[in-house]
Amino acid sequence: MNRRRSLRPPSWLPVDPYLLALIGTVALAALLPVSGTPATVAGGASTGAVALLFFLYGARLSTREVLDGLRHWRLHVTVLAGTFVLFPLLGLAARGLVPFVLTPPLYSGLLFLCLVPSTVQSSIAFTSMARGNVAAAICAGSFSSLVGIVATPLLVALLMGGGTGGFSADSLLKIVAQLLLPFLAGQALRRWVAGFLTRHKKVLGLVDRGSVLLVVYTAFSQGMVEGIWHQVTPARLGALLGVEAALLAAMLAASWYGAKALGFGRADRVAIQFAGSKKSLAAGLPMASVLFGAQASLAVLPLMLFHQMQLMVCAVIAKRRARDPLPEPDASPVVARSAARPPEDRAAMADGRAGR
Repeated sequence: MNRRRSLRPPSWLPVDPYLLALIGTVALAALLPVSGTPATVAGGASTGAVALLFFLYGARLSTREVLDGLRHWRLHVTVLAGTFVLFPLLGLAARGLVPFVLTPPLYSGLLFLCLVPSTVQSSIAFTSMARGNVAAAICAGSFSSLVGIVATPLLVALLMGGGTGGFSADSLLKIVAQLLLPFLAGQALRRWVAGFLTRHKKVLGLVDRGSVLLVVYTAFSQGMVEGIWHQVTPARLGALLGVEAALLAAMLAASWYGAKALGFGRADRVAIQFAGSKKSLAAGLPMASVLFGAQASLAVLPLMLFHQMQLMVCAVIAKRRARDPLPEPDASPVVARSAARPPEDRAAMADGRAGR
């Protein structure tokens, strides 16, 4: 009995089952890549899956929730600055590691990681666990996802240029057609489809994840056919993990102490740290398939590794923050509403409203 318990992973070391599914998909693409006519069919299905994902994102995002969150605008601006300013600056600084530590393709993937929006679901879960401002975390994650639909492609065009494998007017049209228009359609139809989405949340969650797995399989299959995986060695992967660990540590420290310097209370600082230090795998994978084409598999590898790393590290931090003595309630009305709820109620609210 004790031996069986000892074989279980510790609770502070979460292994995301979805990441295991992603790894299995990558292995399947390595063993059975599609090419020729099947690849064309898979590519068309992947394009449709990306459009469906962003339609669902738009239909789930409550416009009223976003407008309510504007009252706490300083917090959201701080999170957006970390996500779309400080992260990209650190990514650009890592350019000095090429070619001694990172290869150019891995660096491109690292820089792309720095340009994608923040997460929603895990930021809310960790903020709730650490007894932070859950309402602000919900709005901050939603704002980041909304801004990222426009900001990420623009930052890729500005900072990566031709390094994306050919960012051009055609790429811009694909972004509008596959990302922006479906998102706007979801927002426009939200009043009619929101009830259906709520009633079938579990099934649509499987559709979400299945769509991303299809995108990953198509991208990695194309990478195998193109032979780009010969560029990656175990030593380079180890170096990439080290660079990403330093990047995550820098963002966790900057978001926490920077929020303190700006005068935010503890609950807000928790939300800022968890929303401002993360990157969204669910949003980044579909974007990469549109922006990078045949190079998408290497482009998303740093993001996949960073995703699991941020879950493991932030789980440890959240559990330690949960033991902190709580100060006097903050004056912010958003914080007051969130703090008035017990932790289990705030976690339930996060699960019900996160969307992804």
